[in-house]
Amino acid sequence: MDLNTLRKNNELIDLFCNLAQIPSPSLGEENVINWIVNYCKEQNLICKLDGYKNIHINIPATDNTKQPILLSAHLDVIGDDSAVKIYLDGDLIKAEGRTLGADDKAGVANALYFATLLAKKQEMKHGGLELVFTRDEESGMSGIRNVDFSKLQSKYVLVLDSDTLGQLLTAGASYTIANIEVNSFKGGHSGIDIGDKNRENAAKLIADLVAEFPQGVFHSENGQVITSCNIGGISAGKLEVTNIINTHGEASYSIRSSSKKKEQELRDLMKFLIDDFNKEYAGIAQAQITFKEHMPAFEKSEDNYIPILFETVARKEGIDPEISSFHAGAETHIYANETNAKGEKFAPYLVGLATVCNMHSENEYVDYKTMIEGQRLLQSLFAAYNS
Repeated sequence: MDLNTLRKNNELIDLFCNLAQIPSPSLGEENVINWIVNYCKEQNLICKLDGYKNIHINIPATDNTKQPILLSAHLDVIGDDSAVKIYLDGDLIKAEGRTLGADDKAGVANALYFATLLAKKQEMKHGGLELVFTRDEESGMSGIRNVDFSKLQSKYVLVLDSDTLGQLLTAGASYTIANIEVNSFKGGHSGIDIGDKNRENAAKLIADLVAEFPQGVFHSENGQVITSCNIGGISAGKLEVTNIINTHGEASYSIRSSSKKKEQELRDLMKFLIDDFNKEYAGIAQAQITFKEHMPAFEKSEDNYIPILFETVARKEGIDPEISSFHAGAETHIYANETNAKGEKFAPYLVGLATVCNMHSENEYVDYKTMIEGQRLLQSLFAAYNS
């Protein structure tokens, strides 16, 4: 089967291909936004843009005794605005010489196709469906950060951005940068001043500090990494200059944690080591550490309703569920730290409705059959949620 035949025979795949063929680099999503707005007009879907041009689609409830649910995906892809020429290789959809953009056009397509079907099923009793398609997830997450969460009614959020069919990720790690600086109060000549006990080389001191700091896994549970600490770089002096006693050194770390408590324990340990250093080198050198949060933690909710429902539905559909956490960031992290129109804290999950491989590379591809299975899973999950 060639791609054109496949597209004629399957509306979901045709929708995905239409989306994938529109280049949409981060903050350059205008063409795909316009395409979706026009598509919604043709399908009589209620579609609005917010002030940041994120797309909001709403399917009104047919039963107000039930609760709505939110599907979220991002419009931007890794790649430039060059043409996207897609082709079929067996069961795989690929792009010639560039990223395909299945991250996250596969999620957008599944959500948009489902909304189109649901809008036509007036006889189905449900609590409503909300869709949010965001800009700029890949480079800065400015899209999701500019969503007005107070206008969203749903508590449960399915972020359709995982890369494996059947995944439901219930927690994700924060991303915090820790910067350490060491300043010695006296520099000098590497020969004349080397015997002065009131002088310490900052290059040696920063190296000593790094040797004391944790590296790698700080805390794990059930074989999964919960909190980690990784040195990004260390700098002091110049390799070609060896005749001075350096007065400045610095190092940077990334901290990731899906537990706020464990991240705080790690921060406290790092602060303790800095304080201990400053006591030892009082009057000779001083160190300081600063923390900058780039992504808050997505902590696991105590509410197990969606994971239990997802596992049950997936198994009925013949799909192996994978319910776990991930040691990275996604838009789930932003939702997890916000509240909806009712003042409820969101309960987000990162969901896989298609298998996408080699993300962010010119070898990226999506298995189209998994996308079709993912749509079936989504429809069954929504029906079970509203049963």
